[in-house]
Amino acid sequence: MTWYLAGSTVLGAGLGFAYQRIVGCRSGVCLITSNRYTATLYGAVMGYLLAR
Repeated sequence: MTWYLAGSTVLGAGLGFAYQRIVGCRSGVCLITSNRYTATLYGAVMGYLLAR
């Protein structure tokens, strides 16, 4: 179970980072995707919560 949560968290972080790089936010006013760190953190939290 621990490996599953850790893997889901890492996968979510990777997807959050990829979303920011591919889609991103051109205007800079998007709360989540305007910064790569917040997008990665958001993806990690979503991956963790969805795995639980």
